[in-house]
Amino acid sequence: MIKSKSRRLQFVVDDLSGVELKRVLLNRQIMSVFLKSGNKTIADLCQITNSSIPTVNSSLSFLLKQGWVLNYGTTESRGGRKPAMYGINPKAGYTISIDLSRNYTSFAVYNLHSVLIDKVFSMPIGIDSKDIVLDRIKQSLNNLLIKLSLSRELILGVGIALPGLIDINSGVSYSYDLFNGEPVYRVFETLLELPCFIEHDTRAMALGEKWFGIAGDINNALLINVGTGIGLSMILNGELYRGKSGFAGEFGHINIVSDGQRCYCGKIGCLETVASGSYIANRANSIIGSKQVLDNPLTFSNVIERAVAGDILCIEIFEEASEYLAKGLSSVIHIFNPDAVIIGGEMSKGGEFIKSILDYKLSKYTINLMKNDTSILVSKLNEQAALLGMIPVVLSNMFCNEV
Repeated sequence: MIKSKSRRLQFVVDDLSGVELKRVLLNRQIMSVFLKSGNKTIADLCQITNSSIPTVNSSLSFLLKQGWVLNYGTTESRGGRKPAMYGINPKAGYTISIDLSRNYTSFAVYNLHSVLIDKVFSMPIGIDSKDIVLDRIKQSLNNLLIKLSLSRELILGVGIALPGLIDINSGVSYSYDLFNGEPVYRVFETLLELPCFIEHDTRAMALGEKWFGIAGDINNALLINVGTGIGLSMILNGELYRGKSGFAGEFGHINIVSDGQRCYCGKIGCLETVASGSYIANRANSIIGSKQVLDNPLTFSNVIERAVAGDILCIEIFEEASEYLAKGLSSVIHIFNPDAVIIGGEMSKGGEFIKSILDYKLSKYTINLMKNDTSILVSKLNEQAALLGMIPVVLSNMFCNEV
């Protein structure tokens, strides 16, 4: 049950009708314009919303009075009085993003200008620690709000990015029994007593890139998320593609080795068994650990760092894994003919090193014309990609109804 009386209730349209419904819908539309396009004049808003000056003035008066909107001063005029510019008040509310991975959980709080408040907070407990992870998330979030001196009434919603098969229609996760078959958003709303929204982690990364990163002006892009597992998200004709039930993009489970190892999904020879961060870390520990004493087991990030620094064994491990990644990606490139492939997840920490290896390997398996038609890019959002991507998920449910 959601107990906090969030300011978001001012934009809820349930049970409304007639004049009141039209008023709230226009308020939502104006806020959506500000969020997507920045500050606007009254004339701009009238044109965009197809509303009269008195109607827009009435909505703006309400939004100004409630503190959602600020007057940012005047702008240049073609003649006559300079018009005032209006826009979002960044302190009117806050969103919380949670990136719930298999081995860790990260938290971030953003204002309405999508500016990070303080820093990203992380804990080394993830969805695989099913006995304790939910309690720790609740405790960590409460501590975070206290640390930042934020009232729960100012929290507009919590966006949770998580891996696995998630049905976007029912909200049920088919990959983790942690949620006991209940819609994931409902489990978190009961736990946190705040409005909660969910998205697949790789699609959240793609939204982060589309709204705040290198995919802003790209109509057709593939984002490959290589971390503990492997995921793929598709931006097609400028829109995030989810598939019928939201299962699109299970790239890590395409068959790549016909007589390979059994994957945790139950199938044989999945791409994740030969190219995921988990495989790369295990492979490095096996090879390097047989030649030298390691103080601690190598993580995927450790292996990336060593490879970038010139460690031959780590470079060879990446070359081996990239061979399989390139084989899989070449098929997707042949099908979708994207403008760009974006390397995301932990693998993006490898920067130009990873880009150059994958670019070379793709040349072996992709038709030259299509390969040359596709840019290979590396995400610069790092640990914030999925966290940033949950901002539009939360706010779209308040204002836009789409992301």
